[in-house]
Amino acid sequence: MPNKIPKLQIDMKTMGGRQFWGDVLFFRGYRIQQNVLTQHYRLLDPEDIRREWGTEQECTQALQKIIDEKKLPAMSGKAVILIHGIVRSSKSFSKMQVALEKDGYTVVGFDYPSTRMTMAESADFLTKTIASLHGIQQIDLVCHSMGGLLVRTYLKENGKDRDPRIHRLVMMGTPNQGAQMANLVENNLAYQWIFGPAGKELKKNEQGVIASLPVPDFEFGIVAGARNTEDGWNPLVPGDDDGTVSVESAKLSGAKDFMTVSSLHSFVTDDSEGIEGVRRFLKTGCFRENGICNPIE
Repeated sequence: MPNKIPKLQIDMKTMGGRQFWGDVLFFRGYRIQQNVLTQHYRLLDPEDIRREWGTEQECTQALQKIIDEKKLPAMSGKAVILIHGIVRSSKSFSKMQVALEKDGYTVVGFDYPSTRMTMAESADFLTKTIASLHGIQQIDLVCHSMGGLLVRTYLKENGKDRDPRIHRLVMMGTPNQGAQMANLVENNLAYQWIFGPAGKELKKNEQGVIASLPVPDFEFGIVAGARNTEDGWNPLVPGDDDGTVSVESAKLSGAKDFMTVSSLHSFVTDDSEGIEGVRRFLKTGCFRENGICNPIE
């Protein structure tokens, strides 16, 4: 920020604007974020109260001071990173977060500027956040919609240098074969303005961005929203669907397990059956209590 502007730090709740911030560091609920417009940073506490702002160094120093004053221990054990879809935020995983915290995980509610950047640019925030999880021995990932594509983009961008602690991944309502709805509205100015650069990348296209993304090289499972009918919720989407993404588009070869839940796209992460399935998959590698998987060959 310009040196001529006096810096006034007031501890206050954030006013929203989540589409303009990306996480770069996580520690026991504290997060350092960067603003994609001004490029400055802020430190948020577990209650989303801003404790510092300015340069990354200033925020890092402020966090270290809090750690020293509160005598916060280093992180350890297993962590789950929750990755939201386009236009959403980590708040969309509120039910999921409570369930996974009960299972003993350190839950990382990851935020990124999904509508302001390409998926490759947003994946850089995920790379930095994963790297900041010092002391964590195992990392699992649970993603909604475009969040699953962000993980695949992370794998493409990092290649063999991807974090070896990543264990399992669950993708919920992710358009792994592209979203037909994005094709239908790609020329709509409102869609272009709201969904931004990443919105263009969601199209179903054999030569598009999604088609270039790698299949995860670790265990992953897929949950798709469905109506369990031939035509699904949305007549504009071929086959069964969740209103936005078809069941077939959610599938990805190599998945260790696959399941559907009766839910619309935006509510897949709140579905009780889906949440229980996620908990089991992270523990055992299968969604169902009987341990029988339905892999996608």
